[in-house]
Amino acid sequence: MLQGIELIDCAKANAKQGTAVAAERCGYDNNIGLFMENLTKACQQIGVNFSEIEDLITDQQIAKENIKVVEVAPDTNTQL
Repeated sequence: MLQGIELIDCAKANAKQGTAVAAERCGYDNNIGLFMENLTKACQQIGVNFSEIEDLITDQQIAKENIKVVEVAPDTNTQL
């Protein structure tokens, strides 16, 4: 089971998948209560306001999801 900043980092990386997935990937299996308790304590220790797993999803992560890729290329290899 992860603790401290490692727990926060892991939970943040998996926050989009939800609490159950984040708990499992952080080593807490199905013990979501203990996961949330330890995550809350870890966040308090570093001064981060936390009440639910979605609080760890940053604006940067959301922005990266919303980026649209546009490919600019010639129609054929001969039209460069």
